[in-house]
Amino acid sequence: MKYSIYILSLFFMLVSCSQQKARKPISNTENSFINESIERNKKLIAEEEKLIQETIKKDTLKEYIASSKGYWYKYDTKVDAVNPTPKRGDIAYFDYEIKDLVNQIIYSKQELKPQEYYVDKENILMGLRDGIKLMRKGEQVTFLFPSHMAFGYRGDTKKIGANKPIICTVTLNDIKPDSVN
Repeated sequence: MKYSIYILSLFFMLVSCSQQKARKPISNTENSFINESIERNKKLIAEEEKLIQETIKKDTLKEYIASSKGYWYKYDTKVDAVNPTPKRGDIAYFDYEIKDLVNQIIYSKQELKPQEYYVDKENILMGLRDGIKLMRKGEQVTFLFPSHMAFGYRGDTKKIGANKPIICTVTLNDIKPDSVN
């Protein structure tokens, strides 16, 4: 009798386990949030690019170059010599200032102080990270960065608001080559 209860219990456990099926989700979720976010970002980028193009049109004295990374720049001072550009690991010494698209200074060179940047080894503005590698010692370049290449959706939490395109004027004072390579 005792064994038959055990066998019967075991039989019920095996039968009940084998009949279970995986539950299907109660709701079928769509990627609506992601799709809405993509559309919102496309509109934001288009609006910022329009503002940047208007800024470029106003500056009739210089020619702007569109980068493959999504920003524009012009040479204020160009060095035609065979001076090298900074590469990964080099130390770039530079000054810069930040303006809004109506040319009002947000941060002056004095506020930002001379910078020492280990190329591609430190965290700086995404646009500057790429832009500095285009420069030669002694050059001054003005960059027009859309917000996603600058301070993004958060701003800098001080003077630059969310999703604000900026103008950065950078002077590359010196390059110290990477001593490891």
